[in-house]
Amino acid sequence: MSSYQNSNNSSSSNSNHSNTPHNPNNGGGNNNNNSNSADSKKEDFRRYLEKTNVIDALTKVLVGLYEEPERPPNAIDYIRKYMGAPPNVDVESLKRENDDLRHSVDLLTKQVGALQVTSPAGVATATTPSLNNDPPSSA
Repeated sequence: MSSYQNSNNSSSSNSNHSNTPHNPNNGGGNNNNNSNSADSKKEDFRRYLEKTNVIDALTKVLVGLYEEPERPPNAIDYIRKYMGAPPNVDVESLKRENDDLRHSVDLLTKQVGALQVTSPAGVATATTPSLNNDPPSSA
């Protein structure tokens, strides 16, 4: 046997080993489980975006931006306008206001609970304010 044949035989015998890191059947390492889990999450998210038409909407807005004869000075504003967002809206301010209003509702709900009055017969009655402006009907 020549030395050429020996080197070929040794390299071919090494290529028959199945302990490669990317072989899921080799039992070597947890890297594949983490990778498969991440890939599965990515695939689930991609399907979610497709199902909810997010990918189509983003594709349309990006094509619209690409087809503009002149590039807008602020691409984010262009995308917001294209997607139908009202102009000059401070989202962070609205979130803070929403949080404040939710807190106020919680406080008022607790106050209503504290204002419950127990009648002499032991029956609890709530004194909740009416949501409409109609005066109470006289029966």
